[in-house]
Amino acid sequence: MSNLKNFLFTSESVSEGHPDKVSDRISDMVVDTYLSNDPYSRVACETLTTTNKVVLAGEVRGPEIKKDDLINNVRECIKDIGYDQDGFTWKEATKIESHLHSQSSDIAMGVDSSGNKDEGAGDQGIMFGYACNETDVLMPAPIHFSHKILRLMAEDRKSGKLKNIEPDSKSQVTFEYENGKPSKVKSVVISSQHTANVNQEQVRELLRPYLINSIPKNFLDGFNENEFYVNPTGNFVIGGPDGDCGLTGRKIIVDTYGGAAPHGGGAFSGKDPTKVDRSAAYAARYIAKNVVASKIADKCLIQLAYAIGVSKPLSIYVNLFDNDLDKNKFVEDKIKESFDLSPRGIREMLGLNKPIYEKTSAYGHFGREPDKEGAFSWENINKSDIFLK
Repeated sequence: MSNLKNFLFTSESVSEGHPDKVSDRISDMVVDTYLSNDPYSRVACETLTTTNKVVLAGEVRGPEIKKDDLINNVRECIKDIGYDQDGFTWKEATKIESHLHSQSSDIAMGVDSSGNKDEGAGDQGIMFGYACNETDVLMPAPIHFSHKILRLMAEDRKSGKLKNIEPDSKSQVTFEYENGKPSKVKSVVISSQHTANVNQEQVRELLRPYLINSIPKNFLDGFNENEFYVNPTGNFVIGGPDGDCGLTGRKIIVDTYGGAAPHGGGAFSGKDPTKVDRSAAYAARYIAKNVVASKIADKCLIQLAYAIGVSKPLSIYVNLFDNDLDKNKFVEDKIKESFDLSPRGIREMLGLNKPIYEKTSAYGHFGREPDKEGAFSWENINKSDIFLK
């Protein structure tokens, strides 16, 4: 985020019904299906969604999963999201194709352990983790509240409390920062698919409570009503995969820190935890969050770098944004002493060989509550004492 003291900063979120998020959800369902049958399955699944069609493609290695079972699971994902529209439905009108095939033997050779060789990273690349004390979950305020607006809308839509609103929605929150800290909300945008029998003023009133109930009152003091934008195009009846083609992995900034921190470029959804694009990004967030939770710094950025087939990270970078070189070196040394950042070490540390990924596919992979099934284990702050001097 900016080194300026006073500035505006904006982040967006998209709902589980956004076509790209429908694709992410389905790809992560495929990962969970394989891991449920064999915790050491390998999956790299991409999904395309468009008008009454879903296409799965990618590589897998693991148990034999019947194509019909996968297709039924796809329909359950679509049904749970809430799509039963003429252009996209969980029913038979939507055609589902699976083109998953066996993982490349060249990739398998680099990733698998053998003899004295530990498991290698599933690909080269750089991964970032970030945390800051702007919110109680140690996430940047703009992305945190953008997610919250849409998450509450989805809960009420599914329960029947919020009527005439359809699954495809987007939000965007702009904060004013003073002295480097979020001080108040400057503007909010909510765009949501709706039924044809409501006009835009009615949609505005349906969605207003999600602005008020999602953002703390102190951030909304003096908020200008003219800065609340609802469906700025004027109509949003056609939506979801019928309105726009969806692809796995196109919402990488939504999935992480809303642009407040760098991104290595690798998507998460559809990948098993041998892929460091996913697992090392989770580990980097875990470390960064524990650093900030220790109160040694107000914010922390971690970068990890890997090479395909190589076990250990090639580099570890730490930035505490306070120009204290000794403290940065202290944190870096503690990371090297206390965390096994090999692919196997990360999976064991965070318990990633579990079917926990479908629930990560919308409303962000970070800033969530760890659950009893093991999802969001990287959000625990059980290592913060390591960084106490």
